[in-house]
Amino acid sequence: MPRELSERDQEILKKLAPECSDEICAGSGHAFRSILPPVANHFATGEADFAERIGRLSDDDLRYLVDLIRDGGESLGCVPPEYLSLFLQRVADRIGRKQAEELVMIYAREGECEVPEEVPPPVN
Repeated sequence: MPRELSERDQEILKKLAPECSDEICAGSGHAFRSILPPVANHFATGEADFAERIGRLSDDDLRYLVDLIRDGGESLGCVPPEYLSLFLQRVADRIGRKQAEELVMIYAREGECEVPEEVPPPVN
């Protein structure tokens, strides 16, 4: 059964996409079941915008999202590879490279999209 966004999920979604007035996908009419795919596909206007949005996340928010991804509650399947690379970079820089590499493996298992070749090197 798809998950419903928790209060914490909704807070993170609002931090990433303050213009989001509700958690309903305009295209499908269904409630959002994840955080990153709608930000990437409905709100971010490009890679720089997506990078700025995920830059708003605290380390605690990032850890929470990483844990959701590990548990299968947060899907990466619809996140475009170039946006995923930006998210992985943020995780590697702030949480750790090992966690970012683990997310690459999870993304590859989901099998829906092109897998980034590797976690990008840290940004100095």
